[in-house]
Amino acid sequence: MTEENGLPEARSLERLIPLELNAEEATGSETLKFHLDRYEFAVKHLVPGTVLDIACGVGYGTVLLAGSPRVTKVVGVDVSGEAIRYAQEHYRHERVSYVSSSAEDFNPGGAFDNIVSLETIEHLDHPNKVFSRLVALLKPGGRLITPAPVTPSVDANPHHKSNFSPRTFARLGTSHALSCVDSLKQVQPYNAVAIVGRREKRAADLRRSIPLFYLRNPSHLFLRLWSILRDGFANKYLTIVWEKPR
Repeated sequence: MTEENGLPEARSLERLIPLELNAEEATGSETLKFHLDRYEFAVKHLVPGTVLDIACGVGYGTVLLAGSPRVTKVVGVDVSGEAIRYAQEHYRHERVSYVSSSAEDFNPGGAFDNIVSLETIEHLDHPNKVFSRLVALLKPGGRLITPAPVTPSVDANPHHKSNFSPRTFARLGTSHALSCVDSLKQVQPYNAVAIVGRREKRAADLRRSIPLFYLRNPSHLFLRLWSILRDGFANKYLTIVWEKPR
């Protein structure tokens, strides 16, 4: 994604900056509401202690986590140095510190009671490897809270590397001996004409030649058609609260 004027590019599908969103666009304020609902859901399920917010973006959700009376410290981590600088300026909190690092390279020197990782897993070339890393950073009895799109997204969003179904996403946790504490299901209808026509600012970041992508990857076309037949024009998301055995 690109950056302008020292700030993360607000038009990117992969960077939400609350102060720069259009309230009337589904990819803008409506998407932000979905993100905030996930953070609120995460807050309800935190165990007392520390929190790692991995891929924290510009920090609006990190300070939300820090507002919980059960939280002693929150570390927000994002690969974008510009996003971290923006967070340090606009989303300060006495219990929050920010670090610029990738999820793979982050080495805090200790484990956390809670790990929250929103809008992350679908971007990874090797999601199981990074998921394993997060589990290793979690204390026994700690909670890992992360969502994923569970309708196809790789075809339209060039930043997404993996498609998940509810079953394959849940398997990430069970394959690491984590137990599911709770889950949040979200459905976000979209206007296909507005998205394909790139009428919304943040839709400019969609894949440029989707027909060519389908020609080269026909399995993704079948996934999309099946998704539309099953769910209509809607994106579905699943957030799971996993707990690590003691």
